[in-house]
Amino acid sequence: MLRVLAVDDEEPALGELLYLLRADPRVRTAEGAGDATAALRRIGRALETGPDGGDAIDVVFLDIHMPGLTGLDVARLLAGFARPPLVVFVTAHEGFALQAFDLKAVDYVLKPVRRERLAEAVRRVHDLVHTAAAPAPAGPAVSAAAEQVPVELGGVTRFVSVDDIAYVEAHGDYARLHTDHGSHLVRIPLSTLEERWAARGFVRIHRSHLVALARIDELRLDGGATSVRVGDTDLAVSRRHARPLRDLLMRRAGG
Repeated sequence: MLRVLAVDDEEPALGELLYLLRADPRVRTAEGAGDATAALRRIGRALETGPDGGDAIDVVFLDIHMPGLTGLDVARLLAGFARPPLVVFVTAHEGFALQAFDLKAVDYVLKPVRRERLAEAVRRVHDLVHTAAAPAPAGPAVSAAAEQVPVELGGVTRFVSVDDIAYVEAHGDYARLHTDHGSHLVRIPLSTLEERWAARGFVRIHRSHLVALARIDELRLDGGATSVRVGDTDLAVSRRHARPLRDLLMRRAGG
C-alpha cells in the first residue's frame, strides 16, 4: 500500500484531495502539506530514513502554482536524489504537461479532480512501486519502468507508455505517436525523441520517421528502395539509413 504526500496551498483543494486519496484502498497513509517548504521538510525526513523507514513516502501529489517554490521547482529538486518519491502533478493548468514529461512525472491530473481520474493516477503509481519492489527474476535484466508521454485527449491529459509506441512521424515541431490503439500529436520535435529514446531501441529510418526496432516485422528491398513493415504499415527507409538499419536488425536477430 502507498504512502502519499499531497501538496497544495489551497486548503479546500488539499482537503478534497486527501479525502479522495484516503478512500482509495491502495493508499496506506495520506499526509498533507500547505506549501513547497513544508513539503520539502517532510520529504527530507523520508529520504533520510530510506524507503523502508517509518517516514518513507512513495509518491508526492503536487500542485504546480504555489507561493514561493512551485511544484515544478520541487520536482526538479527531487530529481537530484538517488531514490526520490514518484511525482504526480495535480493542477488547474494544462500548459505544463511537457515540463512534467521532462521531469518524469508519473501522471498529470487536471482540477477539478475527478475520483475516477485520481484512481487511475494511483493505479499507475501502485503498479510502478510494485514493479520496483518485486525481486528481479533470473535471466536477462529487467528494464526500467517505461517512460510516459503526456498527450491531450479532449481536454484531459493522458500518459502514453513509450513501450506502447510502434513508430513516430514528424510534423514540423510536432510528432505523431503511433500505437496499436491510435495516434497522438505532441509538441516535441522528432530529433528530440530520437536522442531521448535511442537507449529504448528507437532508430531513425527516414527524416520523417522514428521506429521501435522491436516493432519491425519485415525489411523489404524492392528495386533499390528499402522499406520496413510495422504492423499493418509500410514505412520507407532512406538510402543513408538503409545499411545501418539492416545491420542493426541482423545483430538483433543474431543476439
